[in-house]
Amino acid sequence: MSTIEKALEKLRQSSGQLAGKVAAAPAKAVGAPVVMPDPSGNSVSAQHSAETAPSSSAAKNSHRMVLDLLRLEKMGFLTPESGRSQLAEEMRHIKRPLLLNAFGDHVDFGSNNLNLIMVTSSRPGEGKTYTSLNLAMSIAKERDKTVLLVDADVAKPGVTRVLNMESAKGLVDYLLDDTLSIPDVMMRTNVPNLRFIPAGKRHIHSTELLTSENMKQLTEELATRYPDRVVIFDSPPLLATSEASVVAELVGQIVMVVEAEQTSSDEVREALSLIAENKILGLILNKARGSFGTDYYGYYGKYGE
Repeated sequence: MSTIEKALEKLRQSSGQLAGKVAAAPAKAVGAPVVMPDPSGNSVSAQHSAETAPSSSAAKNSHRMVLDLLRLEKMGFLTPESGRSQLAEEMRHIKRPLLLNAFGDHVDFGSNNLNLIMVTSSRPGEGKTYTSLNLAMSIAKERDKTVLLVDADVAKPGVTRVLNMESAKGLVDYLLDDTLSIPDVMMRTNVPNLRFIPAGKRHIHSTELLTSENMKQLTEELATRYPDRVVIFDSPPLLATSEASVVAELVGQIVMVVEAEQTSSDEVREALSLIAENKILGLILNKARGSFGTDYYGYYGKYGE
């Protein structure tokens, strides 16, 4: 039995729900479960305005949004001003192997776009949006990395709602309009290393846009545009839409959030079956009632075999 299989068995025994098989090649812990509940629907105030910088055409076209960091912190999210906390440490544990895989010289998993990370879940409500935003905030604290958070859950855009950016142009607009460029929909924020692309306007066929050629071209450009950038896609749940598995094909790493004591083992197995075997996969146990110890918070490796 591999390290990850032993770990998942420990999680199954602890939560009474999670059971599944992930083959590790290699196995590596990715961090603790987020034990705080998923944030409420309260919006966070944000302002956006045109930002110009003559030295860069991208900066000329991009927009700036001012996040209400105090409100975010009160809602349970990490911010640049957050001190040492259990959540901050959990996110550090989660981001380290992700960054190592994306930028480590010795990494060779046979997968492309390792700096593109998809955060998903089996079904809605497990905490993927909460995880996506906190992970982005944690990576933004890195001195030599920048992070772009993309709200790719275009049917139910959680990050866009939390950041109160429903009226802004975003991913859907970019995929629909060939005249738009990435800087036209990308928001600069008052967190220096954090950028954001909202979901964009509602559209009757918005979810189908995620399977389009434009989406494929977008991910390819994002993967190569900046060598120091991590791109996090807050994607739809794998069992809720077929588009989520298509997005999974476009990224190099996948983080799947599993809700403790709620997500059944059958749901986990079914969701995992939709992920290609060459993808690097991490599992995060979220909304856990208590600590299982750092050895069994989450596990990281290549899925399949």
